[in-house]
Amino acid sequence: MNVDVEGIIQCIKHGDENGVQTQLQEFNKEYAQCFFFDAEESERRKVSWLIDEDRGLVLRQNLALVLVRFIRTGVRSRLLRVSLRSLRILSRDKKVLGPLVTDCALLTLAKLAGLTTSDIPDDANDPDSDFYDNIVASLAEAKALQTCADEDESEAIDQNEGSSAFDDDAKSDVSQTNSGDQDSISWFGSHRTGINEMHRGGVHHKVLERGRKDRRESKMEWEEEENEGDPGEEAQRKEAMKVLCNMVYNSTWAQERFSALRIMCGLTERLSSSVSCSSPSSVQFYELRLMFLITALRPELSTQLQQEGGVSILTAALESCLEVQWKDQYECVLNPSAPPISLEASQRVSEILKILFTITYSTHRQEPTEDNAALYRHLVAILRLCLMRKSVLADDTDELQGHTINLLSALPLQCLDVLLMVPPEPDSEQCEGVNMDCVHNLLMFMERRLESGDKLKEKLTPILNLLTESCRAHRETRHYIRKHVLPPLRDVSHRPEEGSTLKSRLIRLMTHLDTDVKHCAADLIFVLCKENVRRFVKYTGYGNAAGLLATRGLLGGQRIRSSSSDTQYSSDSDSDTEEYRQVKDRINPVTGRVEAQQPDPMEGMTEEEKEEEAKRLIMLFNKLSRDNIIQPMGVNAEGKLVPMSGLTGNSLTEEPKSESDNDGEAGEGENN
Repeated sequence: MNVDVEGIIQCIKHGDENGVQTQLQEFNKEYAQCFFFDAEESERRKVSWLIDEDRGLVLRQNLALVLVRFIRTGVRSRLLRVSLRSLRILSRDKKVLGPLVTDCALLTLAKLAGLTTSDIPDDANDPDSDFYDNIVASLAEAKALQTCADEDESEAIDQNEGSSAFDDDAKSDVSQTNSGDQDSISWFGSHRTGINEMHRGGVHHKVLERGRKDRRESKMEWEEEENEGDPGEEAQRKEAMKVLCNMVYNSTWAQERFSALRIMCGLTERLSSSVSCSSPSSVQFYELRLMFLITALRPELSTQLQQEGGVSILTAALESCLEVQWKDQYECVLNPSAPPISLEASQRVSEILKILFTITYSTHRQEPTEDNAALYRHLVAILRLCLMRKSVLADDTDELQGHTINLLSALPLQCLDVLLMVPPEPDSEQCEGVNMDCVHNLLMFMERRLESGDKLKEKLTPILNLLTESCRAHRETRHYIRKHVLPPLRDVSHRPEEGSTLKSRLIRLMTHLDTDVKHCAADLIFVLCKENVRRFVKYTGYGNAAGLLATRGLLGGQRIRSSSSDTQYSSDSDSDTEEYRQVKDRINPVTGRVEAQQPDPMEGMTEEEKEEEAKRLIMLFNKLSRDNIIQPMGVNAEGKLVPMSGLTGNSLTEEPKSESDNDGEAGEGENN
């Protein structure tokens, strides 16, 4: 790391703001695209920027501490933004978060982000001159120790030059030792103890899938710095918000203090006030991103947001982003000639949908109050618009629909009837007079996810669950989806799982290695078959159906309702096509297709020979069972697999015990 921290400190100490700005701009320009600071990650990303990892860590820690102190002194607007950008780059490194997760630092950044107006406590009691002198002294001490460590390492390598494996181990050990020594030095002289106490949980973090880079920033950040004029308050708020996002993402300690300092209240108030603005500021996206991170990582804050009217606030924000116009109480105007959702609006909508999911996911099985039901139906009407409209980019459309489906699956099921309440248009998809445009889009989305085959559990199970629950709740939805997924059987010359149809892809998933994916796919087809075992086996084959039937205790063929399903299906029959009736008797129920004629293995045998062969097979099965090689199973009255011994008082027909049995050989006498 080539940044001259000592030079920056001297410039700050002597009030040379131009010198500070110049050096920080160089730092930002060089490291703008670096997202991790450890040597392994930088090597993987082909980022050549660390001369010495241990010394670089000390420099970054000290630079972070100096900048936190510096931005509290009231620097001019442009320099403040440059400093915040440097802090944002540093906050990507979990090892450097110590100076950033103190209450003073968090409140300073929150105030710059417009999230609080509270007075900020001073956690540094030394005068500026002593503070900066301590930093310079700690850097000099770290440099001296590093020089000694490098000399020791070189001497150790020279002495063990013959063994490259030992050399590598020695380097690793020295690096670990030096890192620990310098870590203790880098806590800045007299501030050492206090900062260690405040950062006792700072390096721990929860795993959250890394988001994509903000695609709106088409220019390099350092180019923006050079070309922009006075950035103003909005640009400063945006940079401070980005730093807070990194800190909350990387540190559980920052998350805890975020909650304790009640910064969430300021964030909620800020978002609520920005909803009424005709043109939302560019900071709103980062406000939403920060709210998503904190509610996803801190469940108590998710509950708090819900209790404080978060659903209403976020629904209003969603309505504003989409510029919704209402046609009826629960019907939005859908203008086919309207332009696609812009890139900026699409990103904000996605963040809103993610936050709404974190605060509503537990409401799915709850009975909503009358007020909540009206609120959720209002939200579902807007979500229907999210499913029907397109974004500028196809990837954004797919992402938007994915988040919408996740949220729909979290809301109370009885509130989803809004999706079908829109009167059909002449060109609408219909089923029995009901508008199926929304259901059709859900089907197309599922088909795209099946074709991609990427991360099936994360990307496919939500849409499978949503369609399954919708089919249980709405007869018209089930009929429409069944027409597309399970059309009448005509060609039964192939196995049900063979082919590229929607039905074949779903049936293949019924034997998937992932249990959740397997059960979700099987549940959808089972509901499309009205939870009728005979019909289910007819369309999928007994081999594919056995997993779900065994799980639900339906192997005996009887139709038993699970406790989670009280759906009352109509009694209409499943009429067979003429092609199916012609070959019905020749279909193998296990494979679900017409098999080639096989020769009869007992052809030419007398009745006595057949009986003798049957007895021999029974004796072999019994012997395997007694030796615990196999365990014969049967289906009990509840349709579940149980050991055969549990079905009857006696075991299968046993061979007689003869003298040869006592000698360990199988007897061939007749049964008693």
